[in-house]
Amino acid sequence: MHPARVIIGEYDRKSGDMLYKLYQSFNAPILRTNLRAAEMIKLASNAFLATRITFINEIGNICKQLGIDVYEVAKGMGFDDRIGSRYLNAGLGFGGSCLPKDLKMLIARAKEAGYKPTIIEEVSSFNDAQTLRFVEFLKKHVRLKGAIIGLLGLAFKPGSDDVRDSRAIKVAEALLEEGARVKAYDPLAVNNFRKLFPQIEYVSKEEVLNSDATLIITEWEEFNNLDYKGKIVIDGRRVAKAKEARIYEGICW
Repeated sequence: MHPARVIIGEYDRKSGDMLYKLYQSFNAPILRTNLRAAEMIKLASNAFLATRITFINEIGNICKQLGIDVYEVAKGMGFDDRIGSRYLNAGLGFGGSCLPKDLKMLIARAKEAGYKPTIIEEVSSFNDAQTLRFVEFLKKHVRLKGAIIGLLGLAFKPGSDDVRDSRAIKVAEALLEEGARVKAYDPLAVNNFRKLFPQIEYVSKEEVLNSDATLIITEWEEFNNLDYKGKIVIDGRRVAKAKEARIYEGICW
């Protein structure tokens, strides 16, 4: 009900006029275009947001190597009004129903038109690589074959039960391939995730922490209230309380 803008892709003038009347009371600019331009605005917007996330994740990877706090860097960047502060939270990467799907569609459309979309393809590849990098950090501290690994968070974002393209999917696949036993907790998404991974044990968040190591996948606020002391934690979402762990490692910090 509070859009940043309204894009009307109109089939003809009459249908465009009808939509314009419906939306003209909204406090947002309205842009009327043809159908193809409207679709491209949606695809390009989501591709740009995905690119912002990927960019700050790569900066985060560099910052980790150099011992720099990427969140301090992102805060400084955000003061520049040409850049802004949104979508600059470095971490495990993006999932969900929109960004990955629209990236794939834009890549396919570009190739159909005879163009190789280098940047957009790299954004998609980097996002998957970032997830596997997360598992590599875990291997520094735990031998995965036969280990019990806990996952905190399964939804692609907090406040949702949606697991479509969640980073937890790729993490779970990688752990199971390595021969690990996986325990998992999410306040909303367990039923949806169980359909994909019935072999995983779904337990309480406290039981997850009793694993050989715990991975934080989704930044649910309740994860800031857990006792991480004495644990091994690999954090993909910068949960402040998790830094109390005996061994703590963040993916970009």
